[in-house]
Amino acid sequence: MNPFQKRTAIRIAAVSILLASLASPVAWFVAREHAEEGIVLLAMEESGRLLHQHNAINLTGPDATEHATKAAKTIVGGLFDIAEIYDRQGEKMAESMTREGQAVESSVPKHGAPNYVTASYESLKLPGDLWVMRVFVPLRDSATDLRLPVTGYFEGVRVVPAWQSEQIRANALSVALMVCLASLLCGGVLYPVVVRLSADNERKAREVLDSHISMMEALGRAIAKRDSDTGAHNYRVAWISASMAEQMGITGSAMQALIAGSFLHDVGKIGIPDAILLKPGKLDEAEFVIMRTHVAQGEEIVTGMGWLDGANAVVAGHHEKWNGSGYPRQLAGNDIALSARIFAVADVFDALCSKRPYKEPMGFDAAMAILEKDTGSHFDPAVMAVFRPMARDIFDRLAGCSEIDTKKLLEDRVRQHFEM
Repeated sequence: MNPFQKRTAIRIAAVSILLASLASPVAWFVAREHAEEGIVLLAMEESGRLLHQHNAINLTGPDATEHATKAAKTIVGGLFDIAEIYDRQGEKMAESMTREGQAVESSVPKHGAPNYVTASYESLKLPGDLWVMRVFVPLRDSATDLRLPVTGYFEGVRVVPAWQSEQIRANALSVALMVCLASLLCGGVLYPVVVRLSADNERKAREVLDSHISMMEALGRAIAKRDSDTGAHNYRVAWISASMAEQMGITGSAMQALIAGSFLHDVGKIGIPDAILLKPGKLDEAEFVIMRTHVAQGEEIVTGMGWLDGANAVVAGHHEKWNGSGYPRQLAGNDIALSARIFAVADVFDALCSKRPYKEPMGFDAAMAILEKDTGSHFDPAVMAVFRPMARDIFDRLAGCSEIDTKKLLEDRVRQHFEM
């Protein structure tokens, strides 16, 4: 299991457990409520049938009390342990109770004369761990037509037996466990789906990234073909810049932008005429003015190209100097992008230490002497402070490296920082 799959498994498991821990109590509560409501509805239906059977709905006339008493006695012992029937004024007309009802009657909360128009119930916990359910039913000639006037009231109390309480608890627990298991199984089913989709997305992202890097390399090769140097310079300066940036804690998109910008720093030279770009001698002032335009042309090339937008900072600022004497904008100090300040050190160091058609490579000490002399004028002192202790290792590592070797060095950095 790779790190991504491990992280995915942990996150899905955590979400599944959280979902189960939240959903299971809710399911338990809902199942218990439904069970209670089922008991109440059955009791209300049965009591209504018996009340109609004994003519105890319309509680008027000389036989109303007798009918109510018979109905109350009939109802008690079935689904209810206490049965009370009231007339429409809320006066009690009949009451009957079982032995269990007599035992709990004093503990059931009292209330005033009934005066309600809709049926309801309440679940009560009484001393001795007794569970009772109390229903309140307004009586009408029709149980379904709530527009009819209330003719009386029925109130019943059921002492829920231990077996039924245990059955309700067991059923509710079963539902809660099923919901818990479903939540965990859902996570188990989702895991391979998420991993597969993520793998597909990662593969596509890598394909897109590969195409971007290939485009970057193609532009770099195009520059190298036109310039007097080989493409190895682009690989070297991008690798040196990335190595310095790592020591400075630069990561993520900032590091990616630095690598792309370092590799494409001279992309604007594509637009410089060969007579100037390939001139073996020193450029005159007019030619140098034209050569300087490669910065603006490079900005135009990389700007608006999506992924290559990040290269703009280095492309635009790689000829700026710390003291403001550079070009094209004469930026100074921290106004120059950090990536451009890092690259400036890498670029000059590599140029000094590399063989060119018009010069031999300098030794390490001579190159460092020039960099030290220009620190504070050309180079950012803070960047030089980072580069100084690692310069010798960089010099030794690149000594004698071919273009293929330097390309391999940069590829390792690209794979690391582009998460390939």
